Amino acid sequence: MKQLLTMALRDLGRNRRRSLFSALALGIGLALLLLMAGVVNGEMEGALNSAITLQSGHLQVRSKTYTEDKTSLAFEDLVENPGDLAARIGQLPPVAVVTPRLFASGIAAVGDRSVGLRIVGIDPASPANDPFRKGLVGAFLAPDDREGVLIGQTLADKIALKTGDSLTLLVNTSNGDVDQQAFVIRGVFNTNTPGFDENTVLMPLAKAQAITRADNHASILFILLKDKEQTGAVAAALTSNQYDVKTWLQLNDVAVQTEQLANGFMYVLYLIVLAITATVIVNTLVMAVFERTREIGVLSAIGMRSSRIMTMFLVESGFLTIGGIVIGLVLGGLMVLWATVFGFHIGNIGATGLLISDTIHAHLTLSDTVMLTALTLIISLIASLYPATLASRMEPVEALHGGRG
Repeated sequence: MKQLLTMALRDLGRNRRRSLFSALALGIGLALLLLMAGVVNGEMEGALNSAITLQSGHLQVRSKTYTEDKTSLAFEDLVENPGDLAARIGQLPPVAVVTPRLFASGIAAVGDRSVGLRIVGIDPASPANDPFRKGLVGAFLAPDDREGVLIGQTLADKIALKTGDSLTLLVNTSNGDVDQQAFVIRGVFNTNTPGFDENTVLMPLAKAQAITRADNHASILFILLKDKEQTGAVAAALTSNQYDVKTWLQLNDVAVQTEQLANGFMYVLYLIVLAITATVIVNTLVMAVFERTREIGVLSAIGMRSSRIMTMFLVESGFLTIGGIVIGLVLGGLMVLWATVFGFHIGNIGATGLLISDTIHAHLTLSDTVMLTALTLIISLIASLYPATLASRMEPVEALHGGRG
């Protein structure tokens, strides 16, 4: 085996430039795949994390008849005395945060312009509101604020408003009427999620209950856990005949299905890219076979078996592939690191059903790295079977005459 390794290295060294460029081509292909995998994972993970922290939580407790699509404010569709229930749920060890939220649909009117939006009543003291505090311009809401609201940066840009300006909100109420009141913008939040920031207005829960005439009711209890893996156990503990318990998987079905679809598409793309880059290895070895036809004939004439000649070319392919993989891991690691730290700014792409950030940061997992590396190795070695078989099947006499009969 040592002799084969020596011969393979010597043969690759005969044309160092070609060998280097072959390994480099494979390495660039692997590096691009690592970057693609990191970006797709980062986008899907970012969208799911945004949905959990901003909208769904890990769990929601709500009335069995409540549906998000209708944003119903009927008492039978709401949670009664949400503060008491939240206090009991908060005693469970896996629960990090539990807070009531009230949702209502409304319209923001500024001059002769109007925009449809979602009004969210929040408990200003809850840590669940930390994503809104981060990057906030202005002041946060106080629990007893009766005239203040927070709006998203995207919405503020859309209707040309800033902190301290006023806007009129028309809000649906529990009895089917519409209430109207002028509010002052206390602050402008920026979650870097345009799809959320564009149509969300926050106000204190007490004020939201008052303007919607919901009394002491909330749409949901928003629950964040210390460990997402505990979701199933906590959901089972909260299950009752009185309320409905929804998990983040159920509440973010669109995001989960999109992630599965994207992963399936990416596997096909991986194979296509690797097949293209593997042809470089094949081309290099085929050229080597024809350049060394006489040498192969000599080796066959002195007794080297066809299987040993085939193994020699497979070893050469292995060296090229390993070299390409090393280059790909280094180059790909640097590219993924840059994309993780700085990301790719995509702005507001107007996606529906997904809370996609305006900047995508890569997130490459160890399992994806190992999978792509192994896939590169396997496909390259399979592709090299053709030139290796071609060399092993040469007749000694024909090979000694340069491949001419």
